Amino acid sequence: MKLLGMVGLLLLAQAAAAARLVAGPMAGPPDLRSVGLWLQADGATRARIETWPIDRPLKKQQVEARLQADTQFSAVLRLTNLEPGTRYAYRVLLDGRPAGDIQQFSTQPLWQWRREAPDFTLLAGSCAYGNEAAYDRPGPPYGGRHEIFDRMAGEGPDLTLWLGDNIYFREVDYGSAEGMAHRWAYERRQPYLQRLLHTGAHAAIWDDHDYGPNDANASFVLKGEALKLQQRYWANPSYGLPGTPGAFTQFGFNDVDIFLLDNRWYRDSDRLPDPAGRRMFGDAQMRWLKNALLASTARFKLVVGGSQMLFKSGHGDSWADFLAEQKDFLDFLEVTRVPGVLFISGDVHRAELQKLERPGRYPLHELTCSALTSGVYVNESLRDRPQLVSGTLVMGERNFCKLRFEGGRAERRLQLQVITADGETKWTKVLSAAELGAALPP
Repeated sequence: MKLLGMVGLLLLAQAAAAARLVAGPMAGPPDLRSVGLWLQADGATRARIETWPIDRPLKKQQVEARLQADTQFSAVLRLTNLEPGTRYAYRVLLDGRPAGDIQQFSTQPLWQWRREAPDFTLLAGSCAYGNEAAYDRPGPPYGGRHEIFDRMAGEGPDLTLWLGDNIYFREVDYGSAEGMAHRWAYERRQPYLQRLLHTGAHAAIWDDHDYGPNDANASFVLKGEALKLQQRYWANPSYGLPGTPGAFTQFGFNDVDIFLLDNRWYRDSDRLPDPAGRRMFGDAQMRWLKNALLASTARFKLVVGGSQMLFKSGHGDSWADFLAEQKDFLDFLEVTRVPGVLFISGDVHRAELQKLERPGRYPLHELTCSALTSGVYVNESLRDRPQLVSGTLVMGERNFCKLRFEGGRAERRLQLQVITADGETKWTKVLSAAELGAALPP
């Protein structure tokens, strides 16, 4: 009996010491045949993901990875040899034991040359502040209304774009790689995030607060560590190019190509006394973007960045502070007539739709989505701007944007909405493909 008791105590101790799933799983953007699934445990363990088509449960496949301390017990496991347009179920096992509920993801359908582009829903948001009292600044908590993430999950998005400031490094964090790693691990395991992380696919770009200090630029000495953490905690399809590091990437989602821009790695200081020479994105990244846009055959092209891109107004960064680089790109769009371009940005703690008229060309629109849970403010002077689309300014409320791509080939359209943490739809605008310069040829 004494031996049995000792065995029982040993088994209990082993069970207590077993690693647990603390964040995720989260799917990155799927393609037609593969997907990356991110997850994190609280200790060293062997993670295995088993997956199967929901209508063929016996057709299982699996992939494994060792979760270790040097990656904060996190990993992106890549599932391959999948079938297009298929809904899959999957479960996570840690050291052979089931961890968490069964989740689902979908591969993209093979619709090209076969049928109409699928309708789908995309959500976008920026500025997600999670409170940690020991390291927050004195005063009322800066973060709030974290239930917005459940509200977003309830929309059933196919894809969520995180537009930067997806965490906020504190003064205690950005002085060391270890401090920055702590902030990511602390924020990502928060319970209020998990339902959204389980829903649809996710991709992210950064801004200053998840890159380094406030207003950080190319001089940040720990930017290499910041990039490692960006790669560790998101399942983007790629990061930069060989010989051109950074967080920028591009991927397709149905009839939309999405270009995520890195506005920090190559960025000059806004105060550099050389306005003509200042760069936000840098020559190599801009050359990539131009070529990628020209190579794209997608109906819609979303150019996504952490800072506002078309205009400068009120609080926040803008590409307009880098006039020579901005003008060069706008001139490129003018000359090449690239169709279907829409800009999406975050950062400024308000939501709005702006429009740049271009005589003889389709107007350029920029949708700004901010803030998810960080502080918000009201500045009445922002209501009177000629580029602001009437009725679209949302201030003083946490919010996210909803983009719905829908309709057949001839009447394809994009519905834009801004929704608050209370679930109130503040406004709805519909842009036809023709309004975005993406009308079908006669």
